[in-house]
Amino acid sequence: MGLTACILEQDPTEDFRNMIHDEVDKWVDQIIDDVFEDGKQPTIMELSQLFSETKQEFFGACFQALIEQKYAGLLDQEYASCPQCGKICKKRRDHSKEMVTMQGPSVLKRPWFYCVSCSYGFSPMDKVLEISRKKNQFDVQRKATRTTAEVPFSSGSELFAELTDHCISDHFMHDTFEQVGDYACLKDVIPGQEEIAARCREVKESSWRPVLVVASDGAHVPTRAKAKRNEKRGKGQWQEAKGFRIYLLGKDRIVHVASWHQIQNEEQFGEDLSLVASRIPQADLRIGLLGDGADWLWKHMVACFPKGRQILDYFHCVEHIHKVAKLQYGEESQKCLEWVESTITRLFYAEVDNVIWGLQRMKPRDSLAKEEIRKLIGYLQNNRERIHYHGDRIGGYPIGSGGIESANKFICHTRMKRSGAWWVKETGNAMLRIRCAIYNGTYEKVFEKYKKNQVPL
Repeated sequence: MGLTACILEQDPTEDFRNMIHDEVDKWVDQIIDDVFEDGKQPTIMELSQLFSETKQEFFGACFQALIEQKYAGLLDQEYASCPQCGKICKKRRDHSKEMVTMQGPSVLKRPWFYCVSCSYGFSPMDKVLEISRKKNQFDVQRKATRTTAEVPFSSGSELFAELTDHCISDHFMHDTFEQVGDYACLKDVIPGQEEIAARCREVKESSWRPVLVVASDGAHVPTRAKAKRNEKRGKGQWQEAKGFRIYLLGKDRIVHVASWHQIQNEEQFGEDLSLVASRIPQADLRIGLLGDGADWLWKHMVACFPKGRQILDYFHCVEHIHKVAKLQYGEESQKCLEWVESTITRLFYAEVDNVIWGLQRMKPRDSLAKEEIRKLIGYLQNNRERIHYHGDRIGGYPIGSGGIESANKFICHTRMKRSGAWWVKETGNAMLRIRCAIYNGTYEKVFEKYKKNQVPL
């Protein structure tokens, strides 16, 4: 037997281990002078800062070494099938791809092929490793989009650099955010039917069927017309982001199901609510529909949840009572307080007809009081069948719309109503979709859809 036959092929993991050892030595050489310089005594914060400044280059090199060792066969590939026509193509050249991941910068030199028949160039490594066409890879893009959903783009860029030691521009963050937002559609932002059913099972703690609350409302957001850079943007306007929040009431907790908000008309709102309603096991639940006096939201909630118990927001109703009392009896007068308390009590016990009868007999103090009394009578008549708060409380239903109000603040107001902020409708809706996805626990699903559409064939 010849000598060469006795030579065993070296373990690829051992090659990688040796490559990492080399990179460690380089990194140690890089920091050793700063740490062990004569007379220098760096603090914990200074040592941490030194590691932060040097680790990107070190980990990037390790990351590159791992890829080169793990995918050595693909890096040496000479022939590949065209992903469009299947024709066998010969390698044209090795093409360098500069990449930045959360581990640091690296350069990958991979084979590039060109199909003459399809006029299509490709690199098989891009599909295998899911390499983004952008320099900043998908792990950076995912975190960058998540950051811009919470803070403005300019400060988001600064905050991202401060927390991750990655410097990316606010322009990159804005463009990536808009691209991800384009893939955030209702079907993906809302949890799937199986996930919703699982959440419903979480709250089945007694013989009573769980209560599912469907609350709807609108939140006004500042919008403006779209314009090119350095062009006059024109006068802005406030538009209503119509939305709903659906949640389950457990024994001692609330289980969130879904939130959705968009700057849209009521027909689009109804279509969106209908799709979500189709994913909910309505027969297994007691459903409470909560809203204020707006006709459009009741129209669509009842259509999507025909067996739901309609409940007029208690605090919205009380607000109307106080308005009449102040105009009729004077603010903070004893008569005002007495009338408010007695009226609210009657409505709590569903004595709507008695309250309406009393309002009809009331002698208005002036024309303003007369108009508010007229409005209150109409309000109570239109919502007569939705006022039964005592029975709601006994049945375990909520009587206030705090759930949707908090969603308005958390999803819309905290990000979109910052000082000086004006939104193009398309960008504003993308922001609302991504924030809803984060709140619903579906952001990873949305980003995965975006990633699949960005990876080359």
